[in-house]
Amino acid sequence: MTDPRTAPYAALLLRVTTGALFVAHGLTKLLVFTPAGTAGFFESLGLPGWLGIATMAFEIVGGIALILGVATRAVAAVSVPVLLGAAITAHWPNGFGWSNEGGGWEYPVMWAAVMAALALLGDGAHALLPLKRR
Repeated sequence: MTDPRTAPYAALLLRVTTGALFVAHGLTKLLVFTPAGTAGFFESLGLPGWLGIATMAFEIVGGIALILGVATRAVAAVSVPVLLGAAITAHWPNGFGWSNEGGGWEYPVMWAAVMAALALLGDGAHALLPLKRR
């Protein structure tokens, strides 16, 4: 049974943790790989380069939104297909294990499941702009 006294804090923990990781991944694409390098990597996978830039922007902006609790359900729900797309396009050929060369698909699929859970769970405690359920 879900404890209504602690569930909002569980959602807060998931929201802030995943948001921080999204920001870190997005800033790595921006500052380490550079936008041109990120676009080039996406092109090497047979994807359009602009999709790499869009992914980088989503990770940074979406991560900040999660940390702050702005439209958590929407950001989390949108991130599920993004993460599953990463699992299929970039990581599937590398096998299951994330420790495999090039990173396997286990990590992005696990994150997709975590984000689906957060989309179902909602904003949690201390959300700045929660979306109201009808």
